[in-house]
Amino acid sequence: MRLLACAMLPGIAHAATHDVAEPVHFDWFDYIGHDAAFDTPLHVGEYRNPILAGFYPDPSIVRAGDKFYLANSSFTYFPGIPIFESDDLVNWRQIGNAIDRATQLDFDGLRMSRGVYAPALSYHDGVFYLLNTAVDAGGNYLMTATNPAGPWSDPVWLKSVGGIDASLFFDDDGRVYLLNNDAPPETPRYDGHRAIWLREFDTKTLQPIGDAKAVIDGGVDPAKNPAWIEGPHLYKRDGWYYLMCAEGGTGPQHSEVVARSRTVWGPYVAYADNPILTQRDLPDARAEAVTNAGHADLVQGRDGSWWAVFLASRNYGGTHYNTGRETYLLPVQWKDGWPTILGHATPIPRIVQAPSWMTNDATQAPLSGNFHWRDEFDAQRLDPSWMQIRVPKTPWADLTSKPGTLTIHPLAESPDTLRNPSYLAHRQQHLAFDAGVQLEAPQRAGVAAGLVTLQNETHWFFLGAHRVKRQLEVFLQERNGETEKILAHATLQPTTDLQLKIDAYKGAYSFAYKTDHGTWQWLRRDADGSILSTDVAGGFVGATLGPFARAETASTDSVAAP
Repeated sequence: MRLLACAMLPGIAHAATHDVAEPVHFDWFDYIGHDAAFDTPLHVGEYRNPILAGFYPDPSIVRAGDKFYLANSSFTYFPGIPIFESDDLVNWRQIGNAIDRATQLDFDGLRMSRGVYAPALSYHDGVFYLLNTAVDAGGNYLMTATNPAGPWSDPVWLKSVGGIDASLFFDDDGRVYLLNNDAPPETPRYDGHRAIWLREFDTKTLQPIGDAKAVIDGGVDPAKNPAWIEGPHLYKRDGWYYLMCAEGGTGPQHSEVVARSRTVWGPYVAYADNPILTQRDLPDARAEAVTNAGHADLVQGRDGSWWAVFLASRNYGGTHYNTGRETYLLPVQWKDGWPTILGHATPIPRIVQAPSWMTNDATQAPLSGNFHWRDEFDAQRLDPSWMQIRVPKTPWADLTSKPGTLTIHPLAESPDTLRNPSYLAHRQQHLAFDAGVQLEAPQRAGVAAGLVTLQNETHWFFLGAHRVKRQLEVFLQERNGETEKILAHATLQPTTDLQLKIDAYKGAYSFAYKTDHGTWQWLRRDADGSILSTDVAGGFVGATLGPFARAETASTDSVAAP
């Protein structure tokens, strides 16, 4: 951990051990979205994109009866791989997480954008299958469940399956196949040269069988040296096998392509009008840009229509996107036997005609649109949308120590740890938002508590309060790459309750505080929030924010509060 410019503020040093520190009680967390793109009202029979706003990347979808289920990647966040349920493809509710037990996986020592990558959901004969890659944490594995809300099984590690993005295909003759991205059969010709492999799979042993074959080598147009073919899904329609994949990487060149064959083993012939989804052929300077579109999955609706879920990002400033990669939904059109999602040079629509069987005129909150979400911490269990960074080794958050509040028992870790800090994370779902907490101000030296907004372990803000001498001090700490410093601090009058808030608009983040007998005071206005953008911080996640507390080493001039 780095102290660097933190020495500017007395008492900021991190505790060296997990000594017992004063617990911190949070009364509520509040979040309100203000995106201009969400202000356009919906009419009956319409829905809004994205359907899952904020850090919900790599969607995979399956239909089971009249219900739809969707899973997203979560990297090193825990609980991991959120599972959603919907009746109509538009209005979703989170019903659980596939990774919800500390015994399933461990992410200690991993950077934020390692861990669990793109999941792939399947359903067959009453069993849900989830394939996933735990990058730097075990490799490819399979989990099963009879209820998608859980519990899911422990990981079954797949033998001799490398690469990433494994998925299953159940053919109508009873055979089952596993696809995955991996290195090509020969020495790679260029950076990003990958292949899609196919092999049979045994659902009794939960292991691949037989030899693997590279059914796509490089991409759908090898002469152009296409990069990063990945995210394979196989479908069957009218006697054709359709192999759909992402190409171009996860950034602005991202796309979705398709090829087909009369036999499952190929050869697969590419669609002449690929890609069937991308935003890379639109002007960079367009207003309210949506970029990075790709990594799609298809599902058939109750009325026979086809739909695609995929990821994309909402940008500001040309390349910045703090909200990460989000989940979108569009109808699929079949043209001359080929599935198409969006025409070339066509912006992803923000408002779309809903599926024919959607009967209600819901708002899609709290997963899309401008909504107000508040947690009073008065339930028996935390809302499933809350996350932690990496898997906790000791319980530090509870709702029972002081009913009606969230109690955090501070750990020593700061947000820059590669372990589990005592930080409860909520996704940033808007480019413009207000978010805040109310907490009982620390009464003794040795603990700092407040509100964190974070992209990864090297890019974050901590708006916190702690005791220095006999005074309560509020401070704003910033980590920007290798530099960590205090941007502002102020001494407060004695108080019991303290409110902290963030007011953000695109890349401008402002931080304020209020005591129980005062008005809002700005500690710092218009700090550079672009450090929370994925393109600045690196990796594959989006920004999160929420309550945080840490144990600190009390400085020699700090004493107990009066």
